[in-house]
Amino acid sequence: MPTEALNSPVWSTIISLVPFLLLGLVFWFMIIRPQKKREKETKAMLDSIKVGDKITTIGGIFGRVAQLRDDVITIEVGAERTQMLIARWAVRNVVGGEVANETAPEASTK
Repeated sequence: MPTEALNSPVWSTIISLVPFLLLGLVFWFMIIRPQKKREKETKAMLDSIKVGDKITTIGGIFGRVAQLRDDVITIEVGAERTQMLIARWAVRNVVGGEVANETAPEASTK
């Protein structure tokens, strides 16, 4: 390949775009792809909630699912089993219904 062909405007434009393309690939693999994976896992977790599961809300409230509707969940909290309505998206994590310990996890002391 002659050196005149590498000095053409087309090649210089392509070569100047390579760093931007590499930056775009790094951005995709480091930020966008993991975020989509987390969103998919969160949606699967929210869709798998069932009555009896223990949950933690994004506000730090521990409770047991008493009733499910489309986007609203009724949870029971406290010793008197006070019922609260929360939005489904407000669930941080699901512990499950088979857990033997009825109380919230206690802070460990070291």
